[in-house]
This record gives sequence, structure tokens and C-alpha cells, in this order.
Amino acid sequence: MISRTKVALSEETIQSIFKNAGIEGVRRISPLGEGEYNAVYGVTADKDYVLKIAPAPETPVLTYEKNMMEAEIYWYDIIRENTGIRVPQVYYKDFSGKQISSDYFIMEKLQGRQRNEITADKSVIAEKTAKMVAQIHKIHNDRFGYIQNELYANWYEALCSMIQNLNEDARKAGKRSKKGERLLNYAHRYKSILADVPCCMVNYDLWDANVLCTRDKNGEIAFSWIDPERSFWGDRIFDFICLENPFAPLREKKDSLKAYNAAAEIKVTPDRETEIRYAFAQGLMGLIQEVEKYYRYTPRHFGWWRNVLSGNLMYKRSFGVLKNG
Repeated sequence: MISRTKVALSEETIQSIFKNAGIEGVRRISPLGEGEYNAVYGVTADKDYVLKIAPAPETPVLTYEKNMMEAEIYWYDIIRENTGIRVPQVYYKDFSGKQISSDYFIMEKLQGRQRNEITADKSVIAEKTAKMVAQIHKIHNDRFGYIQNELYANWYEALCSMIQNLNEDARKAGKRSKKGERLLNYAHRYKSILADVPCCMVNYDLWDANVLCTRDKNGEIAFSWIDPERSFWGDRIFDFICLENPFAPLREKKDSLKAYNAAAEIKVTPDRETEIRYAFAQGLMGLIQEVEKYYRYTPRHFGWWRNVLSGNLMYKRSFGVLKNG
């Protein structure tokens, strides 16, 4: 998708990048994937690779997106070392700015199709995804937030920081997010609930494009994950936004709840407190979608209007719970 944050590189530059990494014989280069932030190329040499390039240093980005490429590699390592989830190997990275101004890395190209492109029962997809989410939720930390920003003593403080940063990002773009301000007020209102949340790894970005699927000879589906750079240390409930319908209440995600609880260390029950926590997951997503459109698109882009419609619906679902909680 078109985005103002993507860097376009010539084939000659990509050839040079691979030569610098000690990989010779590049014979095919093509844009890859549907990502909307980093530029991604598929490159064939002795085997298939993925080249991922961060936005140029001078490109305005959201606060939590600064140094996010380093975060992606960090989370690949965390997932690989602590779960059975397949993620790509990173072969080479360069954050020096010497060869090109942007950070970049070269990684393994995993096989498979996007989750929404395979033919399978929706309940099977929901079950497999939820069980994988339960794996990362067994990874704990004693501090909350984005590793590329600041970590905090509890989830209330971290969530307030996330909301405040996005509100400030809106102001830097010459806008004001009244709904973001409202969300922050709700966070203060529910401080006692938020401050008591246990800490674990949260992906918060398990959309179809980030889950690759293959089938073995017996027809069994295997999943791999890519692009975990938006992960953070936080509230496990936030990952349920990517399980089944993102706009649905938590209590309606019955297939995911059943599968998750069968594999989880801490079971999730859709009671009043968890529904409130889930409402913040929807509200934060609404705020991200509201603000990021100013940094990536113009009103002529599909992404702008998709974010408007999706963000407004996220806010509506979130505030419908929080105002009556």
C-alpha cells in the first residue's frame, strides 16, 4: 500500500546492500507484502530473502514507531527463545546509517499465504491463533510499555503514556484528538483496574497479513508470524482485539476464549473488569488509527478513509463500555 513513510530503493542500491552483507548473486528483486510503514522487498540470490527498510530518519513518525526496527528484531528473539512459534531468522542488520540513511535488515523469507487467503473453517483458524497467543502471554516482564520508549512500573502508567504520546503526535501534526483526550480521562477513571494488571508480551498486531499459513501433506495448517515490531509489555487482553471480529465485544469471541483458556497460564473470563480492559484495547487502536493517518496518508489514499471508518467504530465500541463501566 502507498504510504509516505516507505523508502524506495533502486535495484543497484539493493544489490549493494546484499553485497555488503556478504550475499552475492542477486538475480530478482520485487516489492513484497502489504505493509504500510516499512518498505519491504523480496530478493532472490542463493535463496529467497526479505529486505526490510525503515523510514528515512527525517521522516515524521509516531513516537512509538521511533527505533521500531530494533524492537522487531528484539521481539523475534523473544518469540523464538520462549515459544514454539515459527518466526524468521535475521541474517544481517545495519543501523549505522553508513550505507543508506535508513535502518535495514535482511531476514529469512518464510513460505505461506496470508491467514485470510487459506480455505479453512473459521473456528479452526481462531483456535490455532488463540493458542499461539497464549504462548506469548507466558512470557513475563516486571516493567510495562514499548521497549523503544519508556517502561513503567504498572499498566496504568504505561497505557497513559501511550495515549499521551499519541495525543502529542496529533498536536505535532497540527491536529487535536478530542477522543484521545477522552480516552486518557477514562484511563484515570479506571486506574484501580489498570494498575493491577499482570505483565506479559502482547503482540497487538496479529492481523491477517502478519500470520502466514502453510499446509502439510496431511492437510494440517501451520502458522508462522512476521512483523512483531508493534509488540509491547502489557495487558494480555489487548491481543484479543486481533482474535475474530475486532469490533465485537470480548464475550462474543467464544471460539478464541475457549481455545485460549485451554492453553493459557491465566484464563480470561469476560467479566466487567476484563470488558473494561478490552474497551481500552479498542480505544487505543482507534487512537492509533486516527493519528497515524496524518503521518502516512492524504485524504486521496484508501488508507486514510479506512482508518477514519475503522477508528471511529473502535472508539464507539470502546466508549460505549467505558462510559457505563
